[in-house]
Amino acid sequence: MTPRRRRILPAVLASIPVLAVLLALGTWQVRRLHWKTELLATIAAAEAGPPVPLTAAPQPFTKVSVTGRFRHELEATLGVQVRGTVLGTQLVTPLEAEGLPPILVDRGWAPLERGGAAIARPEGPVTVTGYVSPPHGRDFFAATDDTAGRRFYTADAPAIGAALGLPGTMPDMLVALRAPDTPRDALPQPAATLPRPSNSHLGYVITWYGLAASLLGVLIAWIIRKDDA
Repeated sequence: MTPRRRRILPAVLASIPVLAVLLALGTWQVRRLHWKTELLATIAAAEAGPPVPLTAAPQPFTKVSVTGRFRHELEATLGVQVRGTVLGTQLVTPLEAEGLPPILVDRGWAPLERGGAAIARPEGPVTVTGYVSPPHGRDFFAATDDTAGRRFYTADAPAIGAALGLPGTMPDMLVALRAPDTPRDALPQPAATLPRPSNSHLGYVITWYGLAASLLGVLIAWIIRKDDA
């Protein structure tokens, strides 16, 4: 091996695994970018179109409708959220529909301190239009559920259903959407639109591929400098 190669080879060998990792991360983010772009397009199409009947195995973020009866005696709360200066929560109520397992419906936001404000709790058959929300994973930082008080902090429909005495609950939650004729001050306040997950993957693609290009440029410049030395 020539002295020139002995000087260059260690730097090249050290750079190869780093370059491979950077390119792999960039390629992974490209795949994530395509997946997120398709997901956002699917959500936009679902929001623009009419709802479809709810089935036992719906696709996530599909806009659906279902007719059934609410079990208001099993109403629960999910999480906490501040709107303006008011602390509130999401009201979750089981819905029983013919031919389907029990469905947990996130009916919308309501203040924790009601102050005399009336909560609408319709009796009899009702038709709910909303979107399918897949279950959320429970992580290390999740607050502990108060099952006795029916206060939950993770949108895990099977776990909530079991705590409410409804085993076999549909694994997805149905998030109600506000009807056009619903007053804005009505309680609970349903979601106005389908969710739009953030799509920052293009920035990550540029970052990882940019670092790979920078590393390659630095290595080439160092080799040229060594040749001139």
